[in-house]
Amino acid sequence: MFFGTYTPKLDEKGRLFLPAKFREDLAEGLVVTRGQERCLTVWSLEDFGRLTDRLREAPVTNKGTRDYVRMLFAAASQEVPDKQGRIGIPAVLREYASLSKDVMVIGAMNRIEIWDPASWQSYSEEQEQKFSELSDEVFPGI
Repeated sequence: MFFGTYTPKLDEKGRLFLPAKFREDLAEGLVVTRGQERCLTVWSLEDFGRLTDRLREAPVTNKGTRDYVRMLFAAASQEVPDKQGRIGIPAVLREYASLSKDVMVIGAMNRIEIWDPASWQSYSEEQEQKFSELSDEVFPGI
C-alpha cells in the first residue's frame, strides 16, 4: 500500500528518485504511464498485470475500452529502479504531466501518482470540499 506525499526532484536526465518508503515494493520493476487529470501513474508490475487482465475481459467492441487501452498502453514505460532508487521518466510522459525539476509524488493506495506541484495544489484545493461530501458515496453508512 502506498500513501503519503513526497517532493523528490527530477534530475537533468529525467530520472526520478523514488521515495525510500516505496522502493522495496517497486524493486522488481514498475510501469509508469498516463494517469487522469494530467498526472502520471506508477504501478507495480504485479498490479499492472492485474489491471491488464481486467482490461482483457472488457469488450474491444466498446469504443470507450479501445480508447482507454490505447491511451494507457501507448505511453506506458516499464522501468526497474537503479541502485540509487531512480527511475527514468520518458520525455513524452514528462511533457504530458508538465513535469520539470520539482514534482509531487503521492501514494494512492495501490499506485503512485506523480504530479506537477502547481497542478497538484490546484487539484487538492478544488477537491477539498468534495472529499468530505464523497465519504458518504464511497463509504455509505460510515
